Amino acid sequence: MPAINVNPTRMELTRLKGRLKTAIRGHKLLKDKRDELMKQFLDVVRENRALRAKVEQALMQAHGSFTVASAVMSSEVLEQSLLYPKQSVDLDMTFQNIMSVNVPVYHFKTKSESAGEIYPYGFATTSGELDDAVDALSGVFQDMLHLAEIEKTSQLLAEEIEKTRRRVNALEYVKIPQMEEAIKYISMKLDENERASTIRLMKVKDMILKESIQEKREETAKAVKAFGDSGEAPAEV
Repeated sequence: MPAINVNPTRMELTRLKGRLKTAIRGHKLLKDKRDELMKQFLDVVRENRALRAKVEQALMQAHGSFTVASAVMSSEVLEQSLLYPKQSVDLDMTFQNIMSVNVPVYHFKTKSESAGEIYPYGFATTSGELDDAVDALSGVFQDMLHLAEIEKTSQLLAEEIEKTRRRVNALEYVKIPQMEEAIKYISMKLDENERASTIRLMKVKDMILKESIQEKREETAKAVKAFGDSGEAPAEV
């Protein structure tokens, strides 16, 4: 018996063959999608690795500059210098479709294009190390935003790869074998029923033939008996 309950009819056999054809085609498409997702995922991972190293290096440089600035400046002056920022930014998010996966794309824009707007303080009471630190953070911000975009993309791609892999395995190891087994079972049942019908027809034919022979024998016996009673030769049969 197959793993799924089916009626051994020709209509069910035709339906299962159609489903099997669709499942095989879907299995191939899902495998192609999984392979392309893996390719896209590996490209994103490589980009993520290089960009993360760049961001970490820039943050270490900014942290070092802040450390030096905090050493040469008082904490009160440092806090007051950075308390009220002059520059503001607008951040928009859109989506990009990668193999039916919507990944975020961030768009960063500053309110002012002037490079000096990143410094919210006067240069008379601050050290050059603080300028270096602010400049380093301003430069790394774009890369940090792009890094967040790439990491979210890699996470979404990994989830989609896992879902696609489960679907491929379900079709390859469960659904398709079950349908093939059901088709084989129905075909065997139909062949068995056809052989049984053929045997029944042969038996009916034999019975009809035997009855015909028996009737002829009875007719012959009656004719012989009639000849014996009348003394005339029987008609040839």
